[in-house]
Amino acid sequence: MTFGLVWPALLGLLLAGYFVLAGFDYGVQMLTPWLGRDDRERRALLNAFGPFFLGNEVWLVAAAGVLFGAFPFLEGRLLSGMYFPFAAILAGIVVGNAAVQLRSRHRGASARRLWDGLIFLGGLVPAVGWGLVTGRLLAGVPLDARNVFSIGPADLLHPFVLLCGATTTAVFLAHGAAFLAWRTGGEPGARAARAGRRALLMAAVAAAAVLVTGFLTSARHALVNPWPALATGVALVVVLLAGAALLRAGRTGRAFAATSCAAALPVVALGAGLHPFALVSSGAPGTGLRLAEAMAEAGTLRILTVFAAVMVPLMVLSQVWNWWMFRDRAGRTPTYL
Repeated sequence: MTFGLVWPALLGLLLAGYFVLAGFDYGVQMLTPWLGRDDRERRALLNAFGPFFLGNEVWLVAAAGVLFGAFPFLEGRLLSGMYFPFAAILAGIVVGNAAVQLRSRHRGASARRLWDGLIFLGGLVPAVGWGLVTGRLLAGVPLDARNVFSIGPADLLHPFVLLCGATTTAVFLAHGAAFLAWRTGGEPGARAARAGRRALLMAAVAAAAVLVTGFLTSARHALVNPWPALATGVALVVVLLAGAALLRAGRTGRAFAATSCAAALPVVALGAGLHPFALVSSGAPGTGLRLAEAMAEAGTLRILTVFAAVMVPLMVLSQVWNWWMFRDRAGRTPTYL
């Protein structure tokens, strides 16, 4: 068994699954205050993803477990070097989850407006944050001789990094809209489809801008494999445009499948662009922390492989079971949000 292939692939699979499943959560959270014309409609939109939103973030927990266990020489550098964006992402997730669950516990209009604002921020902050993290990793980080780094606000204000943040935000927004168009009916579903088409077109423009900016700025020097990353970016633009066409044709289920692919492609671009590195230096292109250097020793990986062989299929089966149990459209299955 080649641990150097299995464990990076598993980490990528878990992160891609998290982007796909939690991505529409964040999209729904950003859209709910705007698509819902009154309190009843907002509750209906939240109930559309209510049975899934906590379970979807299990994929992030699993990815963090793989990072801690299989890549101990990466997680310390990554989490300390990007402390601010990761702290903001986690704060957004916590605030958003709490607001979604607490909103219906208060009957006052002012209280529910406050929770609606927090729900919106709970979707926006992770959506932007994950784009900034992805963009900064693709553009390289300021590694020192020990492959340690720390980024500041200026590192996140690079045009390429900002456009990556705008792209993931638009992709997750479109992903949430496609989910709502698929899972709800009536006028809210129609509004979601219209919002999804606009978001998909904005996401396609932002993704194209990322491709252009990436090759016109210093970001291109950090990419170890620029052509696979470029091909992934082109595929993202094509999938986004296909999703817009499917929504226009009323094929909401297929549109959601297209936006699911779009949500996963940033992870694919990251792996394709940086392999065989986990971190690349922005100051010395072609150097950095290799995946082989970041991984745990073989004995630890053998133990973790047995554990993962049991837990990952169980996690997938639990997700399949949850989607099957709540396969009806929102409104047919009562929820508590």
